[in-house]
Formats: sequence, structure tokens, C-alpha cells
Amino acid sequence: MLAHNFRKRDRSPENLMSSLPPTLPILPFTQPVNGSVTLPGSKSITNRALILAALGDKSVLLTGALFSRDTLIMIAALRALGFTVEPDEKALTIRIEGRGGEIPVREARIDIGNAGTAARFLTAFVCLRPDGIYHFDGDEAMRRRPIGALLEALEWQGAKANSRHFPFTLRTAGLPGGSVELDASESSQMLSALLMVAPHALKKLNVELKVNAGSKPFVAMTKRMIAQFTESPTTYQIEGDASAGSYFLSLPLAVGRGKLDVVGYPRSGSLQGDVRFAGIIEQLESHLKHESYLEYVSGGVRVFAGPKARKAGAPQSSFEFREFSDTFLTLAAIAPLLAGPTKISGITHTRKQETDRVAGMARELKKLGQHVIENEDSLEIHPRPLTSGVEIETYHDHRFAMSFGILGCHDLQGNGQPWLTIKDPACCSKTFPHFFDLLASLRTASH
Repeated sequence: MLAHNFRKRDRSPENLMSSLPPTLPILPFTQPVNGSVTLPGSKSITNRALILAALGDKSVLLTGALFSRDTLIMIAALRALGFTVEPDEKALTIRIEGRGGEIPVREARIDIGNAGTAARFLTAFVCLRPDGIYHFDGDEAMRRRPIGALLEALEWQGAKANSRHFPFTLRTAGLPGGSVELDASESSQMLSALLMVAPHALKKLNVELKVNAGSKPFVAMTKRMIAQFTESPTTYQIEGDASAGSYFLSLPLAVGRGKLDVVGYPRSGSLQGDVRFAGIIEQLESHLKHESYLEYVSGGVRVFAGPKARKAGAPQSSFEFREFSDTFLTLAAIAPLLAGPTKISGITHTRKQETDRVAGMARELKKLGQHVIENEDSLEIHPRPLTSGVEIETYHDHRFAMSFGILGCHDLQGNGQPWLTIKDPACCSKTFPHFFDLLASLRTASH
């Protein structure tokens, strides 16, 4: 049995982007999946922990940390702001010296690429400095992503921004406290950003929501982590990434046969709302063309798919993804393999993430020959025979690459030959740099 983890050499964000070819044909599995995979750390938790540790007043060691493009961007930004950050990718640890709410460097240039957590968290974070000048920019996709509502809220605290989108220069005035209004409907990260810095305002800072946050589980994650760091930890363990786990929970279903242990997949009580995807896999059992099950085992979960035939023509299955929408693409990508139609709802806010994920998913599934009904908040996917020879556009979005990478593991032609190609596979470096290496290792071990 293959056991695979992610202790790789240290890499810069730029090097992470160059490790894969421009297009990647996916080799299908010709034998049952057989192995074990250890998940990388959660990006959402790693980047929150970096900010919260920097806000503390002592040295904190983060263990099980994720090393990806987004977390390296956060580390580079904190260093540019004068913080001592010591990453060790081999050990999966990051040590950071807290400054008790002080921002050491008065003026800095911060390039946040397309890292949404870094963009929103750092924008609020630097406002703790009473006389700062910070020049923010990102890549082309980030310049289309929402930040204006957060800047407007920070202006209630005296900050001044010369634009409502990237790039912008932010002149800070500290956080005097009091009440601010925020529309967090486009991204819950804006609310999380304010919640993390609020304890360091001169007086109590109250955030009044004009519209509810886009994803409540991520706000709950932030609140729980603030409470954990209030206890002044010297060591903080990062959970395995539940979003990344969704791909491997789906792999045996896509292949149709095999057993896979997903080590590090969080259990109930996790900080991550995306653990709810395991429940989706359990519900899919009656909609598959073969037998399957999921069970919790020591250290993670085990997924099995067997050869027991099922009749086609199952009734439509409907799933609400509002509270764990990062994983909706995983289900959508394997929906063509299900026995009946699939409706996925609660996904409006994903139209303003790395790309318009709803429209993009509909477009790529149609290229694969599927009948797709797209609404503002939902997709209905009606299985049709899959079209081979298709290049999947990823829109610089890691979740498109990984989701369709799992679908490509299905041996559509029965000869082990690639039938689906992923464009820009290196976009996975955002959260999961070694994803395609891992798939290849699992495929080799399953022969």
C-alpha cells in the first residue's frame, strides 16, 4: 500500500508555479485504487494562524503547516512588514515572533498574487499601525476580486485608500475602535479580517453587518481560532485540509474500484466546515453505478468502491453547498459518472472567487458533452456520454484543475489512455503544489 505525504524541498511561490507543463493529459487508473494519502495542512487555518501568531506577544511554532503559493505569499508579506518568520518545509513548521499588535515597518509594498486570505487579512492587519503607508497589488484575477467593502469599513477607522480595488495604497491611522459597518456578502474573509484585529483596537471594535457573511463556517473558524490564540499557545497544530480531502474521497468513486485511506482528514469538531463533504460521499451511495462506502478509521477516513452493478436512471440528487462551497466543484466534476441528475445549490457567492466558478463549471461540463442547467445559485448536471479529447480550462483556479484531475482518472475508453487534458495544472500550487505528483504515485502503486 502506498503512503504518500508532502515533505518536499523549500520552494518560492514562483518556483511552485513552474514545476508542471502548460497542459497535462491525465492518465486513467486501469486497476483499483490501492493506497493511503496524508493530507497537507489547511490553507485557511495556516494563514489565520500566521496572522494570529503575529498579533500575539510571544514566539509560536505552527506544526503541520501548509507550504503552498498562498501561504508563502503570507510569509513573504509578514517579513516585508518586519516580522521574524522562520519556515521549515521539511519539518512542516513555521515559527513566528509576535509583536503584540505592532506593525514594525511603516511603509511596504505587498504583492498578494491571487491569495484571497492574504489580501483581506493583511489589509486589516496593517491598519493597526497609526502612520503606515502600504502599497497593495495582486495579479490580474485579484484585481477583479472584491476588497472595496473592507476598505470602506476601515475608512470608518481613519484609514484612507486611493482605490476600491487592487492595486491601491492604504494610509493607516490605527484602530480607534467603536462601530464599523461591513457588507461581507461577497467574501466572509473581510469579516474574519476585522475580527482578528479587533482585540487590538484602542477601544472595543464592533462590526455591524449590512449583509450577512458569505460563508458562516469560515467566520466560525476565525472566532474559534481567536479564542485558541487568546490562551497564548507556544505550539499550534494545523489540521489536515478538508477541502483537499474532498478530491481523494471522490477518487475511488471516479475510478469505480478500490480502497483509499485519507489520513489527516478531520473529524467532527473540526475547525473546517468542508468536513461536511464526507456526508455528501455517504449520501451518493444510492446514486452510484457501483457499491461504495465511507468509514472513519484511526487517523482519518477510508473510502471504498466496488464492482457491484447498479441500474442507471436514478432520481435526481440535490445538495446544498452554501456552507462548504469550496468543495462543490469536486462533486460537479464527477457528476457525469453518477446514475442520475445532480443539483448543486447555494453557490452564488462562488461567482466572485478566483473566477466565476458556477459559469466556469457549467462551461467545462458542456464541453464534456453534459447537459447542464445553470441558474444564478445552482447547477443541474444531467449525465450524458462523456466526450473524449477535451482540454479543460482551469481559469487559473486550483479547484478546477484538481476536480477535473479526479474525473480524468476514470478509464473512459477502457484502454488506460488519456481522454482529458488539464490546462495550467501548476495553478494547484495555490493550495496543493504536489497534487498531480500524488495522483501519479497512487496510479503507479495501484498497478
